[in-house]
Amino acid sequence: MDDAGGKEKSSARADPRLLELLVCPSTKTALVYDEARQELISRAARLAYPIREGVPVMMPEEARAVDDDELRTLGKR
Repeated sequence: MDDAGGKEKSSARADPRLLELLVCPSTKTALVYDEARQELISRAARLAYPIREGVPVMMPEEARAVDDDELRTLGKR
């Protein structure tokens, strides 16, 4: 069903082969897959693109901003 933000959560997983091909639509740089949050993160654009029902949503207006602390944590993974 819907979470507090009104967006559906899904247990569907993204295809790893597809994730290797995708780049940030804003910067054309590589993305980092955050499996726990089901997001693709662009360090260069400082955006996290959601993955919904196994499908990456690669629209900047659907992405959330990523802060410095989160980027530092991402680097340790």
